[in-house]
Amino acid sequence: MPHWKLLVLVAGALPGGAAIWSAPQKGAAKAPEVLQLTGDIENVHDPVIIKEADTYYVYCTGGGRGGQGVIPIRTSKDMRSWTMAGYVMEKLPDWVTTEIPGGRGAWAPDISFYSGRYHLYYAVSTFGSRNSVIGLATNETLDSKSPKYKWVDEGMVLRSYQDKDDWNAIDPNLFIEDKNNVWLNWGSFWGGIKMRRIDPATGKLSTRHTEMYSLSSRDRTQPIGGSVEAPFIVKHAGYFYLFVSFDRCCRGVNSTYNVVVGRSRKVTGPYVDKDGKPMPEGGGSLVIASTTPDWKGPGHEAVLQEPGGDYLIFHAYHGTTGRSFLQISTMIWEDGWPKVGTLP
Repeated sequence: MPHWKLLVLVAGALPGGAAIWSAPQKGAAKAPEVLQLTGDIENVHDPVIIKEADTYYVYCTGGGRGGQGVIPIRTSKDMRSWTMAGYVMEKLPDWVTTEIPGGRGAWAPDISFYSGRYHLYYAVSTFGSRNSVIGLATNETLDSKSPKYKWVDEGMVLRSYQDKDDWNAIDPNLFIEDKNNVWLNWGSFWGGIKMRRIDPATGKLSTRHTEMYSLSSRDRTQPIGGSVEAPFIVKHAGYFYLFVSFDRCCRGVNSTYNVVVGRSRKVTGPYVDKDGKPMPEGGGSLVIASTTPDWKGPGHEAVLQEPGGDYLIFHAYHGTTGRSFLQISTMIWEDGWPKVGTLP
């Protein structure tokens, strides 16, 4: 993958506002910055990003209403200017609507490449319910102009039940430890973040390794109310890092989402924060939160690791309109912990 020169935003602005761009001086520390994005960046929830060839692809929650397709796709050549590029599916598969009759669209997709195909995991549920499923679609390529481009429905991966399970089968994230060790982590509220091993040959839960691991949870009394979701795992410098979102999304200007992180020497945990507090006991070190009235509730993060540097991808709510926008920050590592920019 070619290296490319990173431009950083040195004076931010709200969408549509002006900004000043400059390249970092040679040898100077590259302070992390929230990039100024343009194009089709509104109405983005729960984004995830991947690169194929010279194109970045963002998939997010949405669609499935008013004749729209399901799971919007946005593309960019430079990670700054984004264009809407269709949907993954015309409609939810029949098995999904049978399992979750009230589901109208797919939530929180996650995209990975392994075993020669792109694997897109997604969730379907109804708000505030544990009656949820995680499904899987695969494709040989993400380039819609290729004759090989075709999303294939692989069916259900995971199911949770309102009256049976104390965890919720939404917000999937796949972590590839190596070709033989692939893990699916997921969860929202209730019992928190869970993880199980995946069979790399099928993309489904392993039938040989069935242990479920608990990675993160919070106090279930109010006002916290167990609010942890949107797990995302990466490996850096010998540690596994678990990013999650705390507090509440989806409330426009009243959203309180924020991103925290913990780390572990083993992918299965235990994950602890900078102070050594275990994440299953409510631990988590802050990565990004709202710091001005202009943007609220940054969260539902994903991480892109590239040879030229790492990035945090998330959504945040405009402080006046309450609408959700795609956000991307460069990310550096200080003393073994991630550091990102500050929302303007």
